[in-house]
Amino acid sequence: MALIVKSLPAVTIEKRNKVYLRLCSSILSQQLNVRVAHTLHNRFIDLYKEKEPTAKQILNTPVEIFQSIGFSKNKSLYIHNVCHFFLENKITDRQLDLMKNEEVINLLTQIKGVGRWTVEMILMFTLGREDIFALDDLGIRNAMIRLYDLRIKDKKKLDKKLLSISEPWSPYRTYACRYLWMSKDMGIVVN
Repeated sequence: MALIVKSLPAVTIEKRNKVYLRLCSSILSQQLNVRVAHTLHNRFIDLYKEKEPTAKQILNTPVEIFQSIGFSKNKSLYIHNVCHFFLENKITDRQLDLMKNEEVINLLTQIKGVGRWTVEMILMFTLGREDIFALDDLGIRNAMIRLYDLRIKDKKKLDKKLLSISEPWSPYRTYACRYLWMSKDMGIVVN
């Protein structure tokens, strides 16, 4: 890991506002390549005259409109679910900021269409949490398997090994994950 960190530019962690909107964007990009996700996100923002919409505006947009710009029916419904949940429960960015990681995960995974991985991405990229290890992220898993030359076929054993490797990175595991993604994206090989 030290060799990867030395060979890549410094990583920064930033907080962003409008967690509901970032959660909607995360749902949109799931299982899509970066270019397609970017296109859909731009179409989404264009619906609101290039301004970031409020949760109420998103909820008031019919599912059919989202589908007409390329969203699947499920993603359209999940976006509505997010906004409905935030409005109904009066969830604010400040409230989420004050919660512990597992509390945020437990709260937001109550929303149909939002899983643990999605909330981990929100913790990393929106709430700016420094110690998140997204065990189920395929990019992180593949980068670690390659970096540590792991040949464990059993998923439970592999998960345990990946977690044990990540423990010394705490309390900065988000940074480690970012470096792992960058190393994978840039094709960096460490011998």
